[in-house]
Amino acid sequence: MAVQTKKGSLGEILSACNIINENDIAAALELQGRTGARLGEALINLGIVTQEDIDWALSNQLDLPYIRLKADMIDPDAVRLVPAATARKFNLIPLIKAGGELSIAMSDPLNKAAIAAVEQLSGCQVNVSVALIREIREMIEACYGTSGQEQLGFASGAFSEKVLETINSDLSGGKLLDYLLIFIVQNRLSSLSLQPMGEAVLINGRRIGVTRPVGSLAGTYYPDVTIKIRKSIGNTASGEAHSGGLLTFNYRSHPLTFQIAIMAGYGGEYVTISPHVSANVPNRLADLHLPAGLETDFIRLARSGQGITFFASRNTQERDRFIDLMLEEIDTDGKNVIILGEGPGKMTKRFPRILLPRDERERAATIMKALDHAPDILVIEDATEGIPFTAACRAAMLGKLVLAGLEIRGTHNALRQLLLYQQQKYFLPFFVNGLISFKGIQLLCPECRVNYTPPADELTAMNLSERPAAFYRTTGCTACGHSGFSTRKFLLDVMLFNDEFLQLFQQSSDVAVLKGHLKMAGYHGLEEEGLRLLMAGNVSPEEYIASVVL
Repeated sequence: MAVQTKKGSLGEILSACNIINENDIAAALELQGRTGARLGEALINLGIVTQEDIDWALSNQLDLPYIRLKADMIDPDAVRLVPAATARKFNLIPLIKAGGELSIAMSDPLNKAAIAAVEQLSGCQVNVSVALIREIREMIEACYGTSGQEQLGFASGAFSEKVLETINSDLSGGKLLDYLLIFIVQNRLSSLSLQPMGEAVLINGRRIGVTRPVGSLAGTYYPDVTIKIRKSIGNTASGEAHSGGLLTFNYRSHPLTFQIAIMAGYGGEYVTISPHVSANVPNRLADLHLPAGLETDFIRLARSGQGITFFASRNTQERDRFIDLMLEEIDTDGKNVIILGEGPGKMTKRFPRILLPRDERERAATIMKALDHAPDILVIEDATEGIPFTAACRAAMLGKLVLAGLEIRGTHNALRQLLLYQQQKYFLPFFVNGLISFKGIQLLCPECRVNYTPPADELTAMNLSERPAAFYRTTGCTACGHSGFSTRKFLLDVMLFNDEFLQLFQQSSDVAVLKGHLKMAGYHGLEEEGLRLLMAGNVSPEEYIASVVL
């Protein structure tokens, strides 16, 4: 059934310009219903359009000028006709007054309430031009400056009125950042995101795989907030497509580290803050203290003379270190070893390193060109996408020993991806030696561990056939630096592609069948080790769900 759009609405205008179709509108309306976002914001967040698409369509269909703002376009006399609060509320900037007419630039020319407000305040007829919201906000700051009486615009039911007053009185965003970091620690969040949604910024927290709202921030001072965040990680170069770094924050006199990830977006930068756990992969396989069977299988893969072994993890640094662990076990004397990528090869052994391009096709070409240099062992930091994956497997088919990273989380997902690539005939499974997958899990601090009764949703998520005598979580103490954890342990899957498994792999399209076969054969993977830690009270239900179940 066709999706109806109101005459003169943004949806109708974008449709008339052939920028979106009915399916796009339906998807945006569904997101709008769930999040409360405006239609344009929903379309942008779904990746269907860009802000420039919307601005161009509006200016084209409404026959309005589309301008790129500069300071010399703005007449101070025109600015004085519109209060700063109005300009910030509606994201508009006065340009020039001529007789009884006032020209303004705004991000949403369909906002009739904004136009009416400016006409009433100025006593002028308003002429509208369309401009980028980012540039409008920059001109607002340049023309109106800031006032101590103005508020940051943060609203949340998770903080007291007194705390909200403290946060909103600091227009730089410094207090907001401090309290958000404390909120992450106190509520054991796995991440917290600041998500620009047009005129407002949604702040969402994530815990046990579920995202819930924490609050919202007016878009007025959001650029200042992101500048503050960038300064905290020593990165002031805005405009990059993506960037990030580490932030150290003192909580109860103990330094805590957070990972900051930033992506450029329309209406502001998308920022995610996560507690940072340093990669702590030891320099020797024996120091991992693996079960005997897993260590034996790991060494067996290291003894392979040719073929390909995959290393699956979303954590690039840890994945590189596990590749290094295997390099340490491989006899490389008299062998020509070439490393493609920046990360691997940083333990005791050193080998030539070649730049691995980001572009998928260029990466595949680099892998094939490396074969001209007659390597015996080829290490590929990332071969996740289809074309580099095929090139890596081709190198193994040519008699090379290949260690290849896959940016995939968990054994289940890695096997599913390999099955998909096999169906697409990207590789021949006969040349696969095995798959190594791992997840980090944090062990509870024994000093502040307390009994805990999980809510129903956590019990459902764990799906335990037998429950432990007690569940535990921590409150944080001086012994663990108020983090609640004593150390970080790695749960490891080492899966050999032997003849029996290869035969089943070729015939199956279901990961569950493969895992069922392994279980019947007596295979014990990371799920079993994670369950053992939960039953012993060494990990919390939240950590078990986040690190093992999800």
